[in-house]
Amino acid sequence: EVQLAESGGGLVQAGGSLRLSCASSGFIFDDYAMSWFRQAPGKEREGLLCITSSGVVTTYADSVKGRFTISIDNATNTMYLLMNSLKPEDTAVYYCAADPYSRSENRCRGKWGTYDYWGQGTQVTVSS
Repeated sequence: EVQLAESGGGLVQAGGSLRLSCASSGFIFDDYAMSWFRQAPGKEREGLLCITSSGVVTTYADSVKGRFTISIDNATNTMYLLMNSLKPEDTAVYYCAADPYSRSENRCRGKWGTYDYWGQGTQVTVSS
């Protein structure tokens, strides 16, 4: 059974930090690029960052550049999102997703990805 489980969300003051985790099981982690998305109330889901199993990172959202860092631990099939300098506009439900990709190309597929697997999401609330 495929499982993606996010954790680490919560309430934090503006300027603070959180680290989200996405624990994966039930599929071959090396065959998937892992991504973080978020969805704020009343807004569309937004892709944030993606990382391949070899560590190549693509940042999709300009709003998180320099503040959010994505990483993976292939030994434990876990992806992380370190969020620094949090702002109230970062408040959202954060999701992780797995997209099959070509390891020979070694890059995330962005909007062309199929994102076969999704987690249930974890709430992040940033107070002003």
